[in-house]
Amino acid sequence: MRVLIALGGNAMTAPDGRARPEDQIAAVTAAMQPVADLVTAGVEVVLTHGNGPQVGNLLVKNELAAAVVPPVPLDWCVAQTQGTIGLILIDALEYALAARGTARQVATLVTRTRVSADDPAMLRPTKPIGRYLPHDEALPLIEHGQVWEDRGKRGWRRVVASPEPLEILDAAAVCALVDAGLVVVANGGGGIPVVREADGSLRGVEAVIDKDLGAAVLAQAVGAEILVIATDVPQAMLGYDTPEARPVGQVDVATMRRYAEDGHFGSGSMGPKVEAACRFVEAGGHRAVITSVNQIAAAVDDAIGTTVVPTPAAPSSHDHDIHDANREVGPTHA
Repeated sequence: MRVLIALGGNAMTAPDGRARPEDQIAAVTAAMQPVADLVTAGVEVVLTHGNGPQVGNLLVKNELAAAVVPPVPLDWCVAQTQGTIGLILIDALEYALAARGTARQVATLVTRTRVSADDPAMLRPTKPIGRYLPHDEALPLIEHGQVWEDRGKRGWRRVVASPEPLEILDAAAVCALVDAGLVVVANGGGGIPVVREADGSLRGVEAVIDKDLGAAVLAQAVGAEILVIATDVPQAMLGYDTPEARPVGQVDVATMRRYAEDGHFGSGSMGPKVEAACRFVEAGGHRAVITSVNQIAAAVDDAIGTTVVPTPAAPSSHDHDIHDANREVGPTHA
Protein backbone atom coordinates (compact mmCIF):
# COMPACT_ATOMS: atom_id res chain seq x y z
CA MET A 1 0.00 0.00 0.00
CA ARG A 2 1.28 3.48 -0.87
CA VAL A 3 0.10 6.41 1.27
CA LEU A 4 0.65 10.15 0.93
CA ILE A 5 0.65 11.95 4.30
CA ALA A 6 0.28 15.73 4.28
CA LEU A 7 1.43 17.27 7.56
CA GLY A 8 -0.10 20.58 8.61
CA GLY A 9 1.79 23.39 10.28
CA ASN A 10 0.70 22.16 13.72
CA ALA A 11 2.89 19.09 13.19
CA MET A 12 5.96 21.35 13.10
CA THR A 13 5.27 23.99 15.74
CA ALA A 14 4.56 24.14 19.46
CA PRO A 15 0.91 23.96 20.63
CA ASP A 16 0.94 27.75 21.09
CA GLY A 17 2.18 28.25 17.52
CA ARG A 18 5.78 29.09 18.33
CA ALA A 19 8.24 27.97 15.67
CA ARG A 20 11.63 28.19 17.36
CA PRO A 21 14.04 25.46 16.18
CA GLU A 22 13.54 23.50 19.41
CA ASP A 23 9.75 23.78 19.05
CA GLN A 24 9.86 22.44 15.51
CA ILE A 25 12.15 19.55 16.42
CA ALA A 26 9.96 18.51 19.36
CA ALA A 27 6.75 18.68 17.31
CA VAL A 28 8.20 16.74 14.38
CA THR A 29 9.64 14.09 16.71
CA ALA A 30 6.14 13.45 18.08
CA ALA A 31 4.52 13.50 14.63
CA MET A 32 6.91 10.89 13.26
CA GLN A 33 5.92 8.23 15.79
CA PRO A 34 2.74 7.10 13.97
CA VAL A 35 4.51 7.47 10.63
CA ALA A 36 7.24 5.11 11.85
CA ASP A 37 4.55 2.62 12.88
CA LEU A 38 3.18 2.66 9.32
CA VAL A 39 6.58 2.22 7.72
CA THR A 40 7.42 -0.62 10.09
CA ALA A 41 4.15 -2.30 9.10
CA GLY A 42 5.27 -2.26 5.46
CA VAL A 43 3.35 0.74 4.15
CA GLU A 44 5.07 2.80 1.44
CA VAL A 45 4.99 6.37 2.73
CA VAL A 46 5.48 9.68 0.97
CA LEU A 47 5.40 12.75 3.21
CA THR A 48 4.62 16.33 2.35
CA HIS A 49 4.21 19.29 4.68
CA GLY A 50 3.16 22.87 5.17
CA ASN A 51 5.66 25.66 5.69
CA GLY A 52 3.65 28.72 6.69
CA PRO A 53 5.43 29.54 9.98
CA GLN A 54 8.83 28.82 8.49
CA VAL A 55 8.30 31.01 5.43
CA GLY A 56 6.88 33.63 7.76
CA ASN A 57 10.17 33.66 9.65
CA LEU A 58 12.09 34.14 6.40
CA LEU A 59 9.80 37.00 5.41
CA VAL A 60 10.55 38.78 8.70
CA LYS A 61 14.25 38.44 7.93
CA ASN A 62 13.56 39.89 4.48
CA GLU A 63 11.77 42.84 6.05
CA LEU A 64 14.49 43.56 8.58
CA ALA A 65 17.27 43.38 5.99
CA ALA A 66 15.47 44.95 3.00
CA ALA A 67 17.40 48.20 3.25
CA VAL A 68 20.71 46.30 3.21
CA VAL A 69 20.29 43.22 0.97
CA PRO A 70 17.65 42.32 -1.65
CA PRO A 71 14.77 40.22 -0.27
CA VAL A 72 14.82 36.51 -1.08
CA PRO A 73 12.01 35.68 -3.57
CA LEU A 74 9.19 33.41 -2.49
CA ASP A 75 10.23 30.46 -4.64
CA TRP A 76 13.60 30.57 -2.87
CA CYS A 77 11.83 30.75 0.49
CA VAL A 78 9.87 27.59 -0.34
CA ALA A 79 13.05 25.81 -1.48
CA GLN A 80 14.87 26.79 1.71
CA THR A 81 12.04 25.59 3.95
CA GLN A 82 11.77 22.32 2.03
CA GLY A 83 15.41 21.72 2.90
CA THR A 84 15.28 22.72 6.56
CA ILE A 85 11.96 21.02 7.37
CA GLY A 86 13.08 17.99 5.39
CA LEU A 87 16.21 17.72 7.51
CA ILE A 88 14.16 17.72 10.71
CA LEU A 89 11.78 15.10 9.31
CA ILE A 90 14.62 12.85 8.16
CA ASP A 91 16.34 12.94 11.55
CA ALA A 92 13.14 12.36 13.52
CA LEU A 93 11.76 9.58 11.32
CA GLU A 94 15.03 7.66 11.00
CA TYR A 95 15.44 7.81 14.79
CA ALA A 96 11.87 6.56 15.33
CA LEU A 97 12.41 3.75 12.83
CA ALA A 98 15.68 2.69 14.48
CA ALA A 99 13.88 2.50 17.83
CA ARG A 100 11.51 -0.02 16.22
CA GLY A 101 14.35 -2.03 14.69
CA THR A 102 13.38 -0.90 11.19
CA ALA A 103 16.25 -0.05 8.87
CA ARG A 104 14.84 2.35 6.27
CA GLN A 105 16.46 5.39 4.73
CA VAL A 106 14.54 8.66 4.46
CA ALA A 107 15.23 11.23 1.75
CA THR A 108 14.07 14.79 1.16
CA LEU A 109 13.58 15.94 -2.42
CA VAL A 110 13.52 19.61 -3.38
CA THR A 111 10.38 19.62 -5.48
CA ARG A 112 8.97 22.00 -8.10
CA THR A 113 5.29 22.44 -8.93
CA ARG A 114 4.26 23.88 -12.27
CA VAL A 115 1.61 26.58 -12.29
CA SER A 116 0.22 28.61 -15.16
CA ALA A 117 1.44 32.13 -15.85
CA ASP A 118 -2.12 32.79 -17.08
CA ASP A 119 -3.77 31.60 -13.88
CA PRO A 120 -6.13 34.40 -12.76
CA ALA A 121 -4.46 34.31 -9.35
CA MET A 122 -1.15 35.23 -10.98
CA LEU A 123 -2.68 38.28 -12.59
CA ARG A 124 -4.26 39.60 -9.40
CA PRO A 125 -2.46 38.60 -6.17
CA THR A 126 -4.86 38.45 -3.23
CA LYS A 127 -3.44 36.02 -0.66
CA PRO A 128 -2.09 37.91 2.39
CA ILE A 129 1.15 36.64 3.93
CA GLY A 130 3.52 37.85 6.61
CA ARG A 131 3.17 40.63 9.16
CA TYR A 132 1.39 43.95 9.12
CA LEU A 133 3.87 46.82 8.82
CA PRO A 134 3.68 50.60 8.91
CA HIS A 135 4.04 52.17 5.48
CA ASP A 136 7.60 53.39 6.03
CA GLU A 137 8.76 49.83 6.82
CA ALA A 138 6.83 48.32 3.91
CA LEU A 139 8.17 50.88 1.45
CA PRO A 140 11.65 49.30 0.93
CA LEU A 141 9.93 46.01 0.11
CA ILE A 142 7.52 47.72 -2.29
CA GLU A 143 10.52 49.32 -3.97
CA HIS A 144 11.95 45.81 -4.44
CA GLY A 145 8.82 44.93 -6.44
CA GLN A 146 6.60 43.32 -3.82
CA VAL A 147 2.85 44.01 -3.76
CA TRP A 148 1.56 45.45 -0.48
CA GLU A 149 -1.91 46.68 0.42
CA ASP A 150 -3.07 49.28 2.90
CA ARG A 151 -5.22 47.46 5.47
CA GLY A 152 -6.21 50.55 7.43
CA LYS A 153 -5.46 50.77 11.14
CA ARG A 154 -3.59 47.44 11.16
CA GLY A 155 -1.07 48.73 8.63
CA TRP A 156 0.19 47.40 5.31
CA ARG A 157 0.34 43.72 4.40
CA ARG A 158 1.90 41.87 1.52
CA VAL A 159 -0.33 39.98 -0.94
CA VAL A 160 0.85 37.28 -3.33
CA ALA A 161 -0.60 34.95 -5.94
CA SER A 162 -1.87 31.50 -4.95
CA PRO A 163 -2.28 29.66 -8.28
CA GLU A 164 -3.59 26.16 -8.91
CA PRO A 165 -0.96 23.38 -8.85
CA LEU A 166 -0.92 21.69 -12.25
CA GLU A 167 2.00 19.27 -12.27
CA ILE A 168 4.62 17.97 -9.85
CA LEU A 169 7.69 18.19 -12.05
CA ASP A 170 9.80 15.91 -9.87
CA ALA A 171 7.20 13.19 -9.31
CA ALA A 172 9.22 10.64 -11.31
CA ALA A 173 12.15 11.10 -8.95
CA VAL A 174 9.83 10.62 -5.96
CA CYS A 175 8.53 7.36 -7.45
CA ALA A 176 12.04 6.12 -8.19
CA LEU A 177 13.09 6.68 -4.58
CA VAL A 178 9.97 5.02 -3.17
CA ASP A 179 10.41 2.06 -5.52
CA ALA A 180 13.98 1.75 -4.26
CA GLY A 181 12.67 1.35 -0.71
CA LEU A 182 13.10 4.87 0.66
CA VAL A 183 10.62 6.96 2.60
CA VAL A 184 10.40 10.28 0.74
CA VAL A 185 9.66 13.82 1.89
CA ALA A 186 8.59 15.89 -1.12
CA ASN A 187 6.71 18.93 -2.37
CA GLY A 188 6.80 20.80 0.94
CA GLY A 189 4.72 23.97 1.05
CA GLY A 190 2.80 22.84 -2.03
CA GLY A 191 5.99 22.81 -4.07
CA ILE A 192 8.31 25.49 -5.43
CA PRO A 193 6.09 27.49 -7.81
CA VAL A 194 7.45 27.63 -11.36
CA VAL A 195 6.06 28.48 -14.79
CA ARG A 196 7.26 27.12 -18.11
CA GLU A 197 8.39 29.73 -20.60
CA ALA A 198 7.77 29.58 -24.35
CA ASP A 199 11.32 28.29 -24.92
CA GLY A 200 10.74 25.40 -22.48
CA SER A 201 12.75 26.85 -19.62
CA LEU A 202 11.37 27.12 -16.09
CA ARG A 203 11.10 30.28 -14.03
CA GLY A 204 10.30 30.59 -10.34
CA VAL A 205 7.47 32.97 -9.47
CA GLU A 206 6.41 35.04 -6.47
CA ALA A 207 3.53 32.82 -5.36
CA VAL A 208 2.48 30.31 -2.75
CA ILE A 209 0.68 27.05 -3.53
CA ASP A 210 -1.82 25.58 -1.14
CA LYS A 211 -0.13 22.65 0.58
CA ASP A 212 -3.22 20.42 0.58
CA LEU A 213 -4.07 21.02 -3.09
CA GLY A 214 -0.44 20.30 -3.94
CA ALA A 215 -0.63 17.12 -1.87
CA ALA A 216 -3.62 15.90 -3.91
CA VAL A 217 -1.69 16.39 -7.16
CA LEU A 218 1.40 14.67 -5.73
CA ALA A 219 -0.64 11.75 -4.36
CA GLN A 220 -2.14 11.12 -7.78
CA ALA A 221 1.25 11.47 -9.50
CA VAL A 222 2.96 8.88 -7.27
CA GLY A 223 0.08 6.41 -7.39
CA ALA A 224 -0.95 6.67 -3.74
CA GLU A 225 -4.03 4.72 -2.76
CA ILE A 226 -4.77 6.79 0.35
CA LEU A 227 -4.27 10.47 1.10
CA VAL A 228 -4.09 11.43 4.77
CA ILE A 229 -4.36 15.14 5.55
CA ALA A 230 -3.12 15.61 9.11
CA THR A 231 -4.29 18.72 10.91
CA ASP A 232 -5.01 19.92 14.46
CA VAL A 233 -8.57 18.54 14.73
CA PRO A 234 -9.80 14.92 14.61
CA GLN A 235 -12.24 15.54 11.73
CA ALA A 236 -14.12 18.13 9.72
CA MET A 237 -17.27 19.61 11.22
CA LEU A 238 -20.59 20.74 9.83
CA GLY A 239 -21.86 23.96 11.39
CA TYR A 240 -18.47 24.56 12.98
CA ASP A 241 -18.56 26.82 16.05
CA THR A 242 -22.38 26.75 16.22
CA PRO A 243 -24.76 24.93 18.57
CA GLU A 244 -25.63 22.60 15.65
CA ALA A 245 -22.00 21.55 15.07
CA ARG A 246 -21.56 17.86 14.24
CA PRO A 247 -18.62 15.83 12.95
CA VAL A 248 -18.32 14.42 9.46
CA GLY A 249 -17.41 10.73 9.45
CA GLN A 250 -17.31 8.60 6.29
CA VAL A 251 -18.86 10.44 3.37
CA ASP A 252 -18.87 10.09 -0.40
CA VAL A 253 -17.45 12.80 -2.65
CA ALA A 254 -20.78 14.05 -3.94
CA THR A 255 -22.12 14.57 -0.42
CA MET A 256 -18.90 16.25 0.72
CA ARG A 257 -19.07 18.66 -2.19
CA ARG A 258 -22.65 19.54 -1.26
CA TYR A 259 -21.50 20.31 2.27
CA ALA A 260 -18.76 22.56 0.87
CA GLU A 261 -21.19 24.35 -1.44
CA ASP A 262 -23.42 25.00 1.57
CA GLY A 263 -20.54 26.92 3.17
CA HIS A 264 -19.65 24.55 6.00
CA PHE A 265 -15.86 24.78 5.56
CA GLY A 266 -13.79 27.96 5.90
CA SER A 267 -11.84 29.01 2.82
CA GLY A 268 -8.71 29.67 4.86
CA SER A 269 -8.82 26.57 7.06
CA MET A 270 -10.80 23.39 6.38
CA GLY A 271 -11.95 24.38 2.89
CA PRO A 272 -8.71 23.56 1.02
CA LYS A 273 -8.40 20.24 2.88
CA VAL A 274 -11.90 19.22 1.86
CA GLU A 275 -11.25 20.29 -1.73
CA ALA A 276 -7.97 18.34 -1.82
CA ALA A 277 -9.64 15.22 -0.43
CA CYS A 278 -12.42 15.42 -3.02
CA ARG A 279 -10.02 15.98 -5.92
CA PHE A 280 -7.87 13.01 -4.93
CA VAL A 281 -10.80 10.60 -4.73
CA GLU A 282 -12.35 11.95 -7.93
CA ALA A 283 -9.01 11.30 -9.67
CA GLY A 284 -9.13 7.62 -8.71
CA GLY A 285 -7.79 7.53 -5.15
CA HIS A 286 -9.31 4.88 -2.89
CA ARG A 287 -10.01 7.30 -0.03
CA ALA A 288 -8.84 10.49 1.60
CA VAL A 289 -8.82 11.08 5.35
CA ILE A 290 -8.78 14.36 7.27
CA THR A 291 -7.77 13.81 10.88
CA SER A 292 -5.36 14.81 13.64
CA VAL A 293 -1.64 14.07 13.59
CA ASN A 294 -1.80 11.48 16.37
CA GLN A 295 -4.37 9.45 14.40
CA ILE A 296 -2.32 9.12 11.20
CA ALA A 297 -1.64 5.40 11.58
CA ALA A 298 -5.22 4.59 12.56
CA ALA A 299 -6.51 6.61 9.59
CA VAL A 300 -4.72 4.32 7.16
CA ASP A 301 -6.16 1.14 8.70
CA ASP A 302 -9.62 2.21 9.85
CA ALA A 303 -12.50 4.51 9.00
CA ILE A 304 -11.43 7.26 11.39
CA GLY A 305 -11.67 11.02 11.14
CA THR A 306 -13.41 12.41 8.07
CA THR A 307 -13.06 9.75 5.38
CA VAL A 308 -13.98 10.72 1.81
CA VAL A 309 -14.74 7.80 -0.49
CA PRO A 310 -15.94 7.51 -4.11
CA THR A 311 -19.59 8.20 -4.78
CA PRO A 312 -21.43 4.93 -5.50
CA ALA A 313 -22.37 4.57 -9.13
CA ALA A 314 -26.06 5.00 -9.80
CA PRO A 315 -27.64 1.75 -11.02
CA SER A 316 -28.27 1.78 -14.76
CA SER A 317 -31.53 0.85 -16.40
CA HIS A 318 -29.81 -2.36 -17.53
CA ASP A 319 -29.05 -3.21 -13.89
CA HIS A 320 -32.71 -2.67 -13.02
CA ASP A 321 -33.77 -4.94 -15.89
CA ILE A 322 -31.49 -7.75 -14.66
CA HIS A 323 -32.69 -7.31 -11.08
CA ASP A 324 -36.33 -7.43 -12.17
CA ALA A 325 -35.73 -10.46 -14.35
CA ASN A 326 -34.06 -12.35 -11.51
CA ARG A 327 -36.90 -11.43 -9.17
CA GLU A 328 -39.45 -12.77 -11.67
CA VAL A 329 -37.61 -16.06 -12.20
CA GLY A 330 -37.00 -16.60 -8.51
CA PRO A 331 -34.50 -19.00 -6.98
CA THR A 332 -33.45 -22.11 -8.83
CA HIS A 333 -32.60 -25.45 -7.28
CA ALA A 334 -30.16 -28.07 -8.41
